[in-house]
Amino acid sequence: MGVESNSGSEFREDQHAGQMSADDGPATKSDRDHGEPRESAGGPDDLKTEVQFLRGVGPRRAEMLQRMGLRTVRDLIFFFPRDYQTLAAVTPIDSLLESESASVHGELESVSSRRTRRGMHLVTARLSTHEGEVKVAWFNQPFLANRLHNGMRVVLSGKPKNRDGQWEFSNPKWMVLREDEAVPSGQILPVYRLTEGMPPQQMRSIVASALGNFLPSVEEVLPESFRRDHQLISIHEALKGIHAPESEPQLEEARRRLVFQELLVLQLALAMRRENLQAKSRAPRLTSNAKIDARICRLFPFDLTEAQRRAIDEICVDLGREVPMNRLLQGDVGAGKTVVAFYAMLLAVAHQHQAVLMAPTEILAEQHFKNLQRLLSHSHVSVGQLTGRLKQRERTDLLEQLESGDIDILVGTQAILQPGVRFRALAIVVIDEQHKFGVKQRAVLREAGEDPHYLVMTATPIPRTMTMTAFGDLDVSTLEGRPPNRQTIHSYLGEEDSRDSWWDFFRKKLDEGRQGYVVTPLVEETDDSQEASVKSVFENLCNEALSGYRVGLLHGRQTPEEKADAMFQFSTGELQVLVATSVLEVGIDVPNATLMTIESGERFGLSQLHQLRGRISRGTHPGFVCVFADPKGDQGRERLEAFVKSNDGFELAELDFSFRGPGNMLGTRQHGMPPLRVADLLRDRDVVLEARQAAQSLIGQESQWLDPQFEPLRKQVLRRYESVLDLGDVG
Repeated sequence: MGVESNSGSEFREDQHAGQMSADDGPATKSDRDHGEPRESAGGPDDLKTEVQFLRGVGPRRAEMLQRMGLRTVRDLIFFFPRDYQTLAAVTPIDSLLESESASVHGELESVSSRRTRRGMHLVTARLSTHEGEVKVAWFNQPFLANRLHNGMRVVLSGKPKNRDGQWEFSNPKWMVLREDEAVPSGQILPVYRLTEGMPPQQMRSIVASALGNFLPSVEEVLPESFRRDHQLISIHEALKGIHAPESEPQLEEARRRLVFQELLVLQLALAMRRENLQAKSRAPRLTSNAKIDARICRLFPFDLTEAQRRAIDEICVDLGREVPMNRLLQGDVGAGKTVVAFYAMLLAVAHQHQAVLMAPTEILAEQHFKNLQRLLSHSHVSVGQLTGRLKQRERTDLLEQLESGDIDILVGTQAILQPGVRFRALAIVVIDEQHKFGVKQRAVLREAGEDPHYLVMTATPIPRTMTMTAFGDLDVSTLEGRPPNRQTIHSYLGEEDSRDSWWDFFRKKLDEGRQGYVVTPLVEETDDSQEASVKSVFENLCNEALSGYRVGLLHGRQTPEEKADAMFQFSTGELQVLVATSVLEVGIDVPNATLMTIESGERFGLSQLHQLRGRISRGTHPGFVCVFADPKGDQGRERLEAFVKSNDGFELAELDFSFRGPGNMLGTRQHGMPPLRVADLLRDRDVVLEARQAAQSLIGQESQWLDPQFEPLRKQVLRRYESVLDLGDVG
């Protein structure tokens, strides 16, 4: 494992900083209710000891720790370092070698700060040691001027250079020592997230105290034979290795054990939920045959692609069982997922059952409704629409038809889950881009007497490791490729000096009869943002580049009526251009829209840019997208260049995953799912797969899973995921 070092100071903030736990997470109220503090560990209850009773803590420091969510000994033990600082061995000045890593120890003198002629911020100092002095300089780290001061005892680590007989260190790593603290040499030091008033060495000391006194109280939840099969060290070895590693291999072993345990607990929870649903639920059997297949396929004015047919076959196998289907259908933009979903719903209708298609917005629900009406115009299948905009009388009539069975397919928003919505014979629910549809929403349908099959669609291609975690209790069907009739989209990264020529081209295409979008990330201008708001972009375009053209406005703060009106005018051609925020990402299809300008492109993720691009050229004309951006750094430009070069959503999703991480890419489908605290889904891909296989193997062998040796593990799964995954009656 490559240990990341803190190149400037131990105070560097990190976007991933936070409390990490492979055990139960932060202590609950019951955890904190305890008796008299114990001098030494005697059992699990010792871990409930409040931090103020640890040697060297007391009430004041306990208050600081509580600000970080650290209330008990357990919290401290499972508060993992966010980084590590590796110091080279301390070397006497007369033994230093040019450009070879070394550390020196002494006191800082003559600390000063200034700007160079080139505008660079320079902090300089002299380090006084027993053997003499070395010069030190830190470039472009102005915050150090407030953190370093004369007389401070420090260890500096870096590659020295000898200039005219004087040793110098440039941008060395540094560490402050207390007067009584021993000089570390060649150690890997943990770097913890800190709060104001808590020095790094103090935090290390407090965690070390918790480990030294209470480590034996930590329960081992993985049986020895299981650990041996998966080559895992014990929990006690792992906790020692993560907090105080003596070598990089030891740190890697410790981390792997903790990552594996965290992922295993998650995968077991997902597997238990899946097994529970399958054991308790019974959905209608919707078998397919050649006759039904032919009747359904005749309704489509085109031939199904091989990928669509393959997905339909997978879905039909699920629908033919009494166990409710729980499947994710993912595919690139324009891959034809809706057609697959329509097939599944029509299969339910063929068996005299009902189907539901639920969309995240009224705009998208309206589009699905109209597409189904058009597709089924010459059939006997009836389609209804339920959204929050229906008048009371219309809603009452619709609900009566739904309950009597006069409506075969219902399209709508979350309004479908409101009280009073009852079906005669609901068989399948299709959820389009509804990542927050989970336990609570399913419970609503179950309480209404329904236990249908579920098909979740997403047009955001999801990296494989994420499908095994955020969607781990679903089977996955993937539509690769695009239908052969989809038009090419040409993508460009615009420079400021090319704006005029782009708008010339944009206007030329509008004059030819095409339509276009202009996308910007913000609704209103703010003091801390340089990006123009959608409103100011709209006004500027109307007065300048698009003066004389019919331009509309669409953003998330408009009323549903205003949004629907803007989209209607654009879809009918009344508007030539729609200026919008990313609300457009999940919008309607306008075949004549072939142009898109994206402002402040650096503010969007790769997958989001790809989704936006997928709004155009859904008809017979090629598309053109130009992204104007001000990328910060090489990585920002690399992201945008990747978008321009590739039209493959799965390729871009993997890149987005590597650039941004899972937390920023996709919200967790199960609302309220605790975040992963140790594992990194990009770095730990292999461990994700191994943990998933191990979990499925355990759950698949009931006698093994229910063996008393796995009882601690079962309890941990329930403690962590019971509430969010509805596991109260499992295990």
